[in-house]
Amino acid sequence: MKTLQTTFFLFVFVPLVNTAPSIQQESLQFYDYDTAVTMRSLIQQDYEMQSKDIRKDGTNVSLDISLRLQGDDSERNVPPTKDTNLPTCLLCVCLSGSVYCEEIDIEAVPPLPKETAYLYARFNKIKRIAVSDFADITTLRRIDFSGNRIEEIEDGAFSKLLLLEELSLAENRLLKLPVLPPKLTTFNANQNRIKSRGIKANAFKKLTNLAYLYLGHNALESVPLNLPESLRILHLQYNNITTITDDTFCKSNNTRYIRTRMDEIRMEGNPILLAKHVNAFSCLRTLPVGTYY
Repeated sequence: MKTLQTTFFLFVFVPLVNTAPSIQQESLQFYDYDTAVTMRSLIQQDYEMQSKDIRKDGTNVSLDISLRLQGDDSERNVPPTKDTNLPTCLLCVCLSGSVYCEEIDIEAVPPLPKETAYLYARFNKIKRIAVSDFADITTLRRIDFSGNRIEEIEDGAFSKLLLLEELSLAENRLLKLPVLPPKLTTFNANQNRIKSRGIKANAFKKLTNLAYLYLGHNALESVPLNLPESLRILHLQYNNITTITDDTFCKSNNTRYIRTRMDEIRMEGNPILLAKHVNAFSCLRTLPVGTYY
């Protein structure tokens, strides 16, 4: 009987005793869980604090970006202006010795590349030409200032341009002519305000290559003196010319003198009756265009 009790005890109670450590293990697991919960709580609090800092910094960044964007908007609201202080070949077009500065509202002659041969500065707002504008540019062969507001040209502004052949000052506000360079072949000063006293007596005398002279639509009271023999075309239409002498185009002391190169003279629109001055045209191959009766 005792043997059976002992055997029963071994089979029933000993296994229960061996499973006891599992209870301790579960208790340890519960402890770890609490610790994990505690750590998780601390981490969450830290995360929330960091989130607040991030949101705070984010707000500052947003504000800074907002201010920058506002600044950008304010800059965009500034109306565009033409920067006439740009280098000439950014402001104008430069192509192999030619500079095109047309219709860009410049008020002065821009600095030119030293190799410039042709300058086109038409339809701008240039009012004055100074000696310094071309002081270092000796390669110029053609200059066109048509359609500006030029009122003054300094003495000697073109004196160093020994290669200059063509010069246009048409459609400006000139009252007198500048000293012209010696090799000029074409000079256009149509549509200015030039009077006879604004042209010196020998203004054209030494221009032995001058072939085309345009002085129409001005305020001349007489034909300019000492016109060179090289002239082929002379335009004097729509001035205030009232008198012509026998020496204006010809030589009164030489009846055999003939202007062989003169092809065209325009004098229409002047208050003069050309038929009264027949001897003044005796050396010409063709009569001037104008009023005869």
